[in-house]
Amino acid sequence: MNNPLGVLFSSFSNKSLNLSNRVVMAPMTRTFSPGYIPGPEVAAYYRRRAEAGVGLIITEGTTVPHKAANGYERVPAMHGEDALAGWKHVVDEVHAAGGQIIPQIWHVGAVRRAGIGPDKEVPGYSPSGLFKPGKEAGVAMSKDDINDVIDAFAQAALNAKKAGFDGVEIHGAHGYLIDQFFWEGTNQRDDEYGGSLTNRVRFGVDIVKAVRATVGEDFSIVFRFSQWKQQDYEARLAQTPEELEQFLTPLVEAGVDIFHASTRRFWEPEFAGSDLNLAGWTKKLTDKPTITVGSVGLDGDFVGDGNFDMRNPANPTGIDKLIERMNNNEFDLVAVGRALLVDPEWLKKVQHNQLDEIKPYTKDALMTLS
Repeated sequence: MNNPLGVLFSSFSNKSLNLSNRVVMAPMTRTFSPGYIPGPEVAAYYRRRAEAGVGLIITEGTTVPHKAANGYERVPAMHGEDALAGWKHVVDEVHAAGGQIIPQIWHVGAVRRAGIGPDKEVPGYSPSGLFKPGKEAGVAMSKDDINDVIDAFAQAALNAKKAGFDGVEIHGAHGYLIDQFFWEGTNQRDDEYGGSLTNRVRFGVDIVKAVRATVGEDFSIVFRFSQWKQQDYEARLAQTPEELEQFLTPLVEAGVDIFHASTRRFWEPEFAGSDLNLAGWTKKLTDKPTITVGSVGLDGDFVGDGNFDMRNPANPTGIDKLIERMNNNEFDLVAVGRALLVDPEWLKKVQHNQLDEIKPYTKDALMTLS
């Protein structure tokens, strides 16, 4: 009899990534890095997931070297001698446990609030000085600001490669800076970075091109995007498959290898008339590998982004529907967030049918690096 979980435990390769299975630890902001430096506790936290068999770990969001990139205290940086030494230790620990790891590089844009470090005087930067439609925040970016941020993403990616990471994920989702350029509600520019969807995707495209030029052709670039925003769960970049293709094609041409299509519930269809979710449509339209995500293994979705509103309890569930979709080749990889956050052994327990031993998710999981 065939193993129904076989697809989940099949290998996957893409350029610098050579994974033993299809399970990815989703990026989840933890705020356990005082001084923006990941310490031994962070390394041990990621190593535990690698030891338990997770194929690929995507780190929590890490800030690029731009003065306004950070939006939360105690999040780690992907720049600075001490932070990069800390990340090298993280990478070494994950590799020693047999796993692979990539960082998520991040700029929060208008989410940044006054009084956040490292320089508490620096305001938020965004395409049009808007946190969401009708709500001003920070300053609108000049062309020089745009070029500075593009360079910062390229530098962060190069830093990651030098630290030994196995690839890099660019955070273009959830209403942060890159997504603020994508979203018509926060991008009111009248230059080549605003207006049409083709223009609004340009900032992300230019970042991908700069990262590709810096890290070379053989280093895997993952790009995370979403329809929803933390400012508006109902927001959409693309109303139709045709618009989604218009959005994705320039990113493919710029050098994206894998798309991480962020949804809050992986089982929900993206467009009427098809059961495909966002990752499924992305794979169909681009022929690129995709990562699905959204309440995998749990019976309730989260509220908000990162760790800041992930307070709703949720109970373990089976993953039969997920496996069915993977067997239908709708997507290639599956990112697991809260289930792995609360239970590092989640994948082993799934593999050995020990579902009754999987821990339920509670907000207490946010309070420690277990």
